Amino acid sequence: MDALTLPDAPWRHWPGLDRLTGALGAGNARVVGGAVRDTLLDIAVSDLDIATPLDPQEVMRRLEGAGIKVIPTGLAHGTITAVSSGTVVEVTTLRRDLTTDGRRATVAFTDDWKEDAARRDFTINALYADPDTGEIFDYFGGRADLAARHVRFIGDPLRRIAEDHLRILRFFRFLARFGDSPDAESLDACTARANDLMALSRERIADELLKLVVAKDAVRVIALMLERGIFRPVLPEIVSVERFARVMELEAEAGLALDPIRRLAALLPADAAIAEAVGARLKLSNVQRKRLVCATEADLLGSPRSAAYRLGREEAIDRLFLFDAPGAVDAARDLTSWDIPRLPLSGGALIQRGLTKGPDVARALRAVESQWIEEGFPDAARLGEIADAVADQALRSSSSE
Repeated sequence: MDALTLPDAPWRHWPGLDRLTGALGAGNARVVGGAVRDTLLDIAVSDLDIATPLDPQEVMRRLEGAGIKVIPTGLAHGTITAVSSGTVVEVTTLRRDLTTDGRRATVAFTDDWKEDAARRDFTINALYADPDTGEIFDYFGGRADLAARHVRFIGDPLRRIAEDHLRILRFFRFLARFGDSPDAESLDACTARANDLMALSRERIADELLKLVVAKDAVRVIALMLERGIFRPVLPEIVSVERFARVMELEAEAGLALDPIRRLAALLPADAAIAEAVGARLKLSNVQRKRLVCATEADLLGSPRSAAYRLGREEAIDRLFLFDAPGAVDAARDLTSWDIPRLPLSGGALIQRGLTKGPDVARALRAVESQWIEEGFPDAARLGEIADAVADQALRSSSSE
């Protein structure tokens, strides 16, 4: 294998990293996976994973001996978290699979780097690099695939999928992030085994799906997934990508951050029952589920600002984009910079105007708020006039009863 040196990158100079690798010893630490891949693509790296042939107990002994904090986060699977001068790194002993059932694996430790690489999913994720010298170790052609933007399973795709069914969704997510065209054998394997997704926890499916929808090339890849029937076993409600594509265009034009829940909503029909069912099936948080349901309505409650005040900023933008409202981009830009006010009036102010504590004050306060919203959130002077008028009307009504 020819030697290739990793380009310099900020993570290679993170404080404490050299102390950590020095404690493990020469040749016993290689950065693996995403950090190597992303450095080759000139993408910023935020997380480091280090592989080592040392067994976990020896890793802990050496690191603690060097004064490095050690947290046994996944000891049974050979993983510990090390904190060195504030730099957090996961260190995992080289592994090989003993048994797999599509959801989890029983592993044994090994000192064979290639054996460890062989159990990983895609060639572009099985790249290793010496953190000190930058030398790259590539056992399955990952560099060439990365250069060709080719996402390909290591070895037999059907075997890789049998080991972990989630790799079907990961294949499409990585294709949307890094791939120009899918590997035909890998794509056919994902298509053939799509029903395997039914065996996965819905939380794992949701995690992958929410990452997929914000990927750079999500429209093309989701269209491919629909063509191949990938969603049908677990999310048959997703049948079209057109509205999703339009929402992506609007987000880009408005300069907004990519929003996974908005994009998920764009893949679903505008039906509250379906949104609630999908949110529950994927075990999304209560806040996320409520937002999915809210996004099935087009009503802006009078204006975009009114919707933002009553529903929330993101919920208002959801409705603007999902229903392609006139002036949606300008309205969304306005909402992102608008400091949503709070009604600067309390029930006490209405009591001072002569109303009696109780339901009358609550009703009057709602009436004041509604008028204030309808008029576009005017200043305190105008709010006072609204409160005077509402209080006078309430007093006249009560005196005539």
